[in-house]
Amino acid sequence: MDSAQISKIFLDFQEFISQEQDLKEQIRGVIKDLEQQSREILMVLQDIHQNPAQSDVLVCCEKARGFFGQLKEKYSELAAIVPANQFYHYNDMWRFVNQRLTFLISLTIFLETGKLASREQVADILGLEISREKGFHLDLEDYLTGLLHMATELARFATNSVTNGNYERPIEISKFVSELNAGFRLLNLKNDSLRKRFDALKYDVKKIEEVVYDLSIRGLRPSQPTE
Repeated sequence: MDSAQISKIFLDFQEFISQEQDLKEQIRGVIKDLEQQSREILMVLQDIHQNPAQSDVLVCCEKARGFFGQLKEKYSELAAIVPANQFYHYNDMWRFVNQRLTFLISLTIFLETGKLASREQVADILGLEISREKGFHLDLEDYLTGLLHMATELARFATNSVTNGNYERPIEISKFVSELNAGFRLLNLKNDSLRKRFDALKYDVKKIEEVVYDLSIRGLRPSQPTE
């Protein structure tokens, strides 16, 4: 093989590297926009800790939902950029923002309804599929990690609700997070990052239980309605 042939091989390599770098820059541009939107949603939802009355909480949720349509547009852009069948080649680039947005969407839905947001609900808001066979999708592990982040935020919310004189919400949060914990215990988690995050859930459960216990010993726990 002469020097000209070797040069051509490496020039081809350089062309591939340049195309790869250009593609990653396009992806980073969209992810930057998604991260900015996630920060804005987080900022809106942080107000629940200062104004825990349900009417104020619902106002925060309504404001947060105002950003959801923009998210779908950005994910549509992202899906158009990423080559077909190369989702897992690049998905580490958007994994963190997917987890954060899952957390924020799930928190919003819980605050509105008291229920767990399904993977289908979150994916629909983001404009994503749930099946990898259908293309650009919400990875299951990202969805589960987002739920675990939500549990941590709810532990904080339970404490701040008591500080602001709301003694019913910690009871509701305790029941919900305990059920979430029971659900996760049914899973055989293989992903190291997800498993470590799940290990932290027991501390969130304990923190919320301590809030409820403190209400009980202080005689502030609302009495349960009789059947």
